[in-house]
Amino acid sequence: MNNLLKLIRRFTGILLLSVVLLLFVNFAVLAFLIVWQSPSSSDSPYNVAIQTGKGFQASENGYILQEDISTSLKEKNVWAFVIDNDTLQVVWKTENVPNTIPLSYSLSDIADLSVGYLNGYPTYTGKTENGIVVLGYPKDSYWKHTRASWNYSLIARLPQIIFIVLAVNIAVILLIYVTANVKFLKPVKPITKGIQDLSIGEPVYIPEKGLLSDISSNINRTSDILQEQRQQLKKKETARANWIAGVSHDIRTPLSMIMGYASQLVDDVNLSDAEQQKASVIVQQSERIRNLINDLNLASKLEYNMQPIHTRQINLISVVRQIVVDFINLDIKGDYPIEWLTADNLNVCMLNADKDLIKRAVSNLIQNSINHNEKGCTIYVLIKIDDCCHIVISDNGIGATDEEVEKLNNSPHYMVCDESTSEQRHGLGLLIVKQIAAAHNGKVTISHSEYGGFEVVICLPI
Repeated sequence: MNNLLKLIRRFTGILLLSVVLLLFVNFAVLAFLIVWQSPSSSDSPYNVAIQTGKGFQASENGYILQEDISTSLKEKNVWAFVIDNDTLQVVWKTENVPNTIPLSYSLSDIADLSVGYLNGYPTYTGKTENGIVVLGYPKDSYWKHTRASWNYSLIARLPQIIFIVLAVNIAVILLIYVTANVKFLKPVKPITKGIQDLSIGEPVYIPEKGLLSDISSNINRTSDILQEQRQQLKKKETARANWIAGVSHDIRTPLSMIMGYASQLVDDVNLSDAEQQKASVIVQQSERIRNLINDLNLASKLEYNMQPIHTRQINLISVVRQIVVDFINLDIKGDYPIEWLTADNLNVCMLNADKDLIKRAVSNLIQNSINHNEKGCTIYVLIKIDDCCHIVISDNGIGATDEEVEKLNNSPHYMVCDESTSEQRHGLGLLIVKQIAAAHNGKVTISHSEYGGFEVVICLPI
């Protein structure tokens, strides 16, 4: 709905801007045309008539017009005559006065020609010493408004009237615009909602009618394709998870038998030391296979949301401290000492979490430091609280390069293999840690340790 309102506001804004610009351009063009077409003050017929009246000189033989004014009238194809005040007869005229122009006038005739036309010629009057001068312009030269009389209140209120007229015009244009576009905007709302549903994988159907029926049809087809792909992907994921679970189950039984018989051979005093050593290697490698199967199963379940999450209130300090104690007890040779760096006054950190999964994540990180540092290293465990609860596992071992850290932060970590075929690693440990953190709405950050080795931080919301 918000997108539709934004679209309507955008259309309305563009329309208003267009109207304002159009009015401005129209006024500018109108002003230009008025200035361009309006005669200058010196060329105005009224002023020419007044100047012509002043340019007459009375003599014994009648009126004499100044030479420059006479020449100017001829250049403009203007004719002129003088009507005597007493006789109302034409007492002087130019040579180009049309034959249809009368030579005697009444007062009403003079009143008409002073504001209007004479036989279709626009005429203008000026005063002479004993009469009036009448100038006649070509018929197609000027248009005269012969009823120039306006109500005074209308003129006084003209600015307000113009503003009201413009406002009404703009309102009418907006009404027409909105009415004309309702049919267009009506299908926009289901289209925008359909696009939003597509982004979250929901099935979409938009009625295929109206001006945007083609777009609706394309969105519907896209939704059908995505839903079909989603179903196919779901089938593949289910098949993959079932395959992993089935293979894991089928491997466990023979693997248990191998480990059992190999353990018996290790303890068999009738075997030589070399044979017992080989049996011990079989036990160790079988243990690695079993751990790999367990990791693979857990990663698959977490990836496809098949692993049930049993959350309850736990004290994270207590859980992590117990894991640290267990690893210390297992480190008989002391090659991997663990330092507890959590503040002494921090004894409680309560949060909703799956205790077993949290223990698995922390154990994986500590075991990761052990696996990657064959010559031994010190492991540091720190828990701190700010906006969330941070579990920091770091070491002073061989660490990782910047490129490796970048890949670990941005790749799925599903398969990491060393060049040594005897020590290949499947890389599921860090993947499981990330999946466990994600299942608790947390995140994992991998970086260099301040002690020169490797560091992983699990951030869990409180």
